[in-house]
Amino acid sequence: MMVFKKMVSIVIACSVLLSGCATGTGGSPHTKVGPQPSSAYDKTAVKEEVAPAIEKPKLDIIVPVFDPGLPDDPEDYEAEGVWPELRRAEASRFAYQMKLALEETGAFGAVRVMPDSSATGDLYVVGKINKSNGVDIDIDINVSDISGKKWFDKSFDHEVAADFYNNIRNKGKDPYAPVFKEAAEKLVEALNDHKDKQLTDLQALTDLRFGANFSDDAFSRYMRVKGNKFTLLGYPDANDSMLRRVKAIRVRDQLFIDRMQPHYEQFNQKMETSYALWQKQSFEEVKAAHKAKMESISNAAAGIGLIALAVLSAVAGGNSNSTGGVVAGTTGAIVAGQVGMGMLGSSVKMNEESKFHRDALIELGQSIEGEMAPQVVEHEQTTAKLTGSAKQQFSQWRAFLKRMFEQEATPDVQL
Repeated sequence: MMVFKKMVSIVIACSVLLSGCATGTGGSPHTKVGPQPSSAYDKTAVKEEVAPAIEKPKLDIIVPVFDPGLPDDPEDYEAEGVWPELRRAEASRFAYQMKLALEETGAFGAVRVMPDSSATGDLYVVGKINKSNGVDIDIDINVSDISGKKWFDKSFDHEVAADFYNNIRNKGKDPYAPVFKEAAEKLVEALNDHKDKQLTDLQALTDLRFGANFSDDAFSRYMRVKGNKFTLLGYPDANDSMLRRVKAIRVRDQLFIDRMQPHYEQFNQKMETSYALWQKQSFEEVKAAHKAKMESISNAAAGIGLIALAVLSAVAGGNSNSTGGVVAGTTGAIVAGQVGMGMLGSSVKMNEESKFHRDALIELGQSIEGEMAPQVVEHEQTTAKLTGSAKQQFSQWRAFLKRMFEQEATPDVQL
């Protein structure tokens, strides 16, 4: 019996030893290297990869410099708190800020700032400044596509929080940023309402409209035009020689527009420090002016009330049958009248303070407009020298492209 027990113990020990050898082949489990055999995988743990979401066709966007929203009559500038050069500087800045907000969404292709809406793009985001005083910003955004269809025309406004400049987390942030973010998100919503086919048709129409700028005869038959509306009817064969020529020219046009973008970026950077200072100071001045105005109205109302009380006291005293009543009424009238006039005097002083703040805002605007007058840019091509403003240069560039297209149509002429 003892022998039997010893044999069982030996068998068990060997089994354990052999089991350890089998699982530890190649060394300790901590040093196991190399790929595992197929049988080692837990098939239940293998999950199918989720196919990546198919992105919508990414449309290229043109953001023209904003309409500064200047009053028609220059005499109204001061009354409306508008300083023309500051507004013109803001018009470029806001267009650039709109570009950044649209790029941040990742939903679009190239987003380019241009002097006007004559550049070629799939979508046009046209803005106008209604109000900008450091506290409140109000802008109109009109979005249309290359077919002439309007996507939306909406106003966006934002009031800078009272504690914005006291919050350390806002350091380096633009207090106006939320209004551009909201507009960009609205455009993404509008984009998602369109089917992919509609978007690819727009891209095709963009090619055709660009081509028609050089050869109307070659491309007009693929579009139906009714007023300012363009409808896609067809598209040239991919090997069509005219289409290939126009596409090559469009690549050059896009490169030129891309080279213009640093102009707006540098302008934005140049005005950054001064504009941020103006925003903060204007914020404080507008808040102070509003507070002074409210106190002025309050004091004036109280003063008028006391004067009315004085009149009533005098009337009551005059109608009194007793000498004491007359005296009391007269005394009440005098006291109430003096206090009321004193408060009206205080109101006048408050109005003067309001005027002081208004004048301070005008001074701030005048100081910044001198620093941020639009800059002149120059661009040289091998066969043309483009000078003047960005708008003038782009006009010259398009004329140059037209000449280039016509020269390419003549085999004997070498570019």
